[in-house]
Amino acid sequence: MRRSEITVGELIDLLSARDPGTPVRLAMNPFVPMEHGLEQVVQATDVTGRKVVYLAEGRDADAQLGHLPPEVAILLVWQGPVRAPTRRPRRTAGGQ
Repeated sequence: MRRSEITVGELIDLLSARDPGTPVRLAMNPFVPMEHGLEQVVQATDVTGRKVVYLAEGRDADAQLGHLPPEVAILLVWQGPVRAPTRRPRRTAGGQ
């Protein structure tokens, strides 16, 4: 069973609600979340004969921008919110 895929029309609808001057980035790899700059959009035919649009990062070494901000990984449900561990009372020099 194939996962559902977003269509060009759905992507246009989702993007049309955003500021047109905002950069578009790709969030990749839920296990090591990274962000990539988007440079190209191309159309081709996949192995089943369907037309497919590909969003591609650039070839430059700095096309991978770094780690995905944690708040984005949380919004994508790639990781849960992280809470600081509870603090234990400190021991005194006398061992108490």
